[in-house]
Amino acid sequence: MTCDAQVVVGSTRFDDDLVALTGEHGFRIDVIMPADAPATAILSGHGLRLRLERSDEAWPARIHLLSDEQTGSTELPGGSTVEFRPATTAYRLPDNEPSLTITSDGDEGVGRAGMRYRDLLPDRWGGRFIASHITIADGGPVPDYVHFHRIRFQMIFVKTGWVRVVYEGQGPPFVLQAGDCVLQPPEIRHRVLESSPGLEVIEVGCPAEHETIADWSLELPTETPDAGREFGGQRFVRHVAADAAYLPWRLAGWECRDTGIGAATVGLAGARVARPDGTSAGGAQAIAHDTEYCQLVVLTGSVTFAADGIEPVTLAASDSVAIPCATGYQLRAPSTDCEILDVTLPASFLVTTG
Repeated sequence: MTCDAQVVVGSTRFDDDLVALTGEHGFRIDVIMPADAPATAILSGHGLRLRLERSDEAWPARIHLLSDEQTGSTELPGGSTVEFRPATTAYRLPDNEPSLTITSDGDEGVGRAGMRYRDLLPDRWGGRFIASHITIADGGPVPDYVHFHRIRFQMIFVKTGWVRVVYEGQGPPFVLQAGDCVLQPPEIRHRVLESSPGLEVIEVGCPAEHETIADWSLELPTETPDAGREFGGQRFVRHVAADAAYLPWRLAGWECRDTGIGAATVGLAGARVARPDGTSAGGAQAIAHDTEYCQLVVLTGSVTFAADGIEPVTLAASDSVAIPCATGYQLRAPSTDCEILDVTLPASFLVTTG
């Protein structure tokens, strides 16, 4: 059985539209009928099949043609529009518009593959960044598919539960437990397979709006692992919390484990998990830094956040704060079980105290 798909365009100026589509816009005639007085033409071009029909009533269409050489749009005689869109597949990076943003409880929306999303950065800093708290309530198989993202930076951190995933070039599927994370470098193919009930993950990405593109041609896992492969100048990273060592963090009285994202992105971004070190935690040290982006997400416990110009706020699990460059702040009175996910661009930066 042969299947064919065609987009039907009705035109009150059939002959003129046929000339324009074939003579100016790169379509060719596959079928035309009847021969003595054509009223239907099936045209193909640019991966599209059009069925142009002579009609007393116009059914115009908007046809997007990808081109880096032409811009703008052209209206066909019968009312349809041919629009030229850039063929370049690079993402668009908006100007950064940072704001001190504190989020706690918020509405969830249903996103791709049935996952529920809570926005941790509602103003998206002008569209430059996105941070989401994602949950899968029921667990079990996830209706996902092999896909990739056109991005500058993206990481996934498991806050609660576990998730089984598979990545291009990284061997067989594996399980990320609570505290584990991955760097998803640009355009690496991947798929979410199944999760525990009540899975919670934190996702941070740049830019906020980016394409998620299905790849139906690739099956995962790929036959030959290639752990050292670069994707857009970055390497895949799988950070396992159970294997990590702790070192001093940028705040006195705190320690952190580094996820390796800084090295894998050649310094573009960094991610750490910080906790009180049991010594002088809860002190009044104030710091600021010259980061493009900084987001702190409380994973467990609680801590009081104080910053220039606002009243101190107690942050509990799943609360977050995005901190603009040069904003002075303190983390006061953390609970003994407090853990914080710390994501910054770049990975290394100047910290000032006082």
